[in-house]
Amino acid sequence: MSWFILFPIVFATSMILTMVGLGGGLIFSPLFILLGYPVSTAVSASLFLNGIAATSAAITYFRKRMVDLKIGLPLIVSSSLFAPVGAYTTSLVDIHAFTIALAAVIFLAAVRMFFSKPSNQEERDIGTFGRIMGGGIIGTVIGFVGGLLGIGGGVFIVPLLIYILKVPTKIAAATSIFIVVFSSFSGFAAHISLSTPDWKFILLAAVFSFCGGLVGSRIMVEKLKGGTIRKIFSGVLLLFVLKLLQKTLMGGFN
Repeated sequence: MSWFILFPIVFATSMILTMVGLGGGLIFSPLFILLGYPVSTAVSASLFLNGIAATSAAITYFRKRMVDLKIGLPLIVSSSLFAPVGAYTTSLVDIHAFTIALAAVIFLAAVRMFFSKPSNQEERDIGTFGRIMGGGIIGTVIGFVGGLLGIGGGVFIVPLLIYILKVPTKIAAATSIFIVVFSSFSGFAAHISLSTPDWKFILLAAVFSFCGGLVGSRIMVEKLKGGTIRKIFSGVLLLFVLKLLQKTLMGGFN
């Protein structure tokens, strides 16, 4: 695929996903694999661009005071510690198993995006201990899975913050982006110790990823409706699931 086509895709992906608390890894990782990149290269590039998009969005959310640091910090510590563990595990996983696991994660993300509705719930104070313990446990799982699959983990962070720690939806999305920055770069650091990334490609793509995250975060802050975008994007995710499964079953990764 020409970079003139790929870079706008990176921009659009970062823009749309940062609106809902994600960084772009859900698309980057399977996209790069489908384009023929080795798994290690695809995952490392995905994590780097994921972190870049999340960084640009987090700057906007932080300035608007939408990031809950009391919940975010325990998640950052635990997810950053366990993202490298997941990253190192990637080289031990069979490519077919890896692809099927990635397809399953994307399918769950598509379902969540399609059926998600605005939440009117008020924030509940679960106490400092509950925040630390809950954030630590959630961060451990998210860090490992995110590092393994080359995604920042936001697809897991947002619903867990909403339904377990009772965080309002917009605050959950903004806090998720802030956490994804650390888990993504932590996993990326582990991956580049295993293989050398294509620096020319990812640094150029990072410009588009950063701009996309910046635009997406501003759209979310300005309270523009994102329900239709999420439903359309869930269809895109489902197409990737079908493509990944098709290539796996046809032996395209051999």
